[in-house]
Amino acid sequence: MAARKPAAKVIREDAEERLLVEAAQKDPAKFGALYDLHFERIYAFLARRVRDRGKAEDLTSEVFHKALANLRSYKWTGAPFRAWLIRIAANAASDQFKRAAREPMQMEDPPEASGEPEQEALEARARLFGLVEKLPAEQRRVVFERFVEQRSIREIAQQIGKSEGAVKQLQFRALQKLRSQMEGARA
Repeated sequence: MAARKPAAKVIREDAEERLLVEAAQKDPAKFGALYDLHFERIYAFLARRVRDRGKAEDLTSEVFHKALANLRSYKWTGAPFRAWLIRIAANAASDQFKRAAREPMQMEDPPEASGEPEQEALEARARLFGLVEKLPAEQRRVVFERFVEQRSIREIAQQIGKSEGAVKQLQFRALQKLRSQMEGARA
């Protein structure tokens, strides 16, 4: 189990990250600090999904290239910048799987184990990221902090200034909405 950071330290890190983003938006030459801060996490995220070091490296490069190209349009929503990068990475991995599916198989390559279940899981995860982004801001923040940052209900309640019951209710409603939308997408 990953150790959790104290809420004050997380708030400070988020504020520092926001300053880095704002600086990079004004001067793209300062994007390097964000790259250094998030490279390992994005690379690991992609490496777990594509299971090919070369493709993971290429996709990581693509993610940061897209992030830099679209940095001016990035708007701070309260969620960490890395959430935006992870969404770009999930989309890049999904696009990679779609491109690979369209390419004809070469006859000299040995047949690989079917990647369909993994691809379906990746597409489902990409759909889920999209649905999370459409949640109301408070629900989106609770879901992100609870499941991505792995914070406790108590930590989230203290951070957003609400009671633990209110945070549980926000989490319940968000999960209920996500579940119904995911099930509706399968039907």
